Amino acid sequence: MNWQEVVDHPSLRNLPFKIELNERGQIVMTPVKIRHSAFQGRIGQLLSILLNGGMILPECAIATRKGTKVADVAWASDELFRQIQFETEAPIAPEICVEVTSTSNTTEEMAEKRQLYFEQGAQEVWICRQNGEMSFYSATAELPTSELVPQFPHKITL
Repeated sequence: MNWQEVVDHPSLRNLPFKIELNERGQIVMTPVKIRHSAFQGRIGQLLSILLNGGMILPECAIATRKGTKVADVAWASDELFRQIQFETEAPIAPEICVEVTSTSNTTEEMAEKRQLYFEQGAQEVWICRQNGEMSFYSATAELPTSELVPQFPHKITL
């Protein structure tokens, strides 16, 4: 199954789960809790306040070599958004991709997602832990703070 088939499938349209595809085209579903959604909303809100321009993309589908991964929140510059806005899944990752961890996420899974987003062109990948603590990464290292949004807080409060 490919991402277009998932998007178009009538029985999959209104599922209350986060859906991704693995490298074999199999659907992977993760139920999302309210706190997870709240972190997504707050991160998007802060990005909107702190950045001039660009587009906040909640639940942004990104094509990777290991299937379609969905960043919980992403930010794309105006230029990149013009390139990807009509795609079913982004062939180029937005400049910032954010993952909000859940109890089911492992450190290895988050490291793999970071790598996949960087392979698709992300400039930074951020991880929001369940306690709201933020980690910022470039393709080569963990960063003390975001280089693209240096004023972004190191802890999200709800």
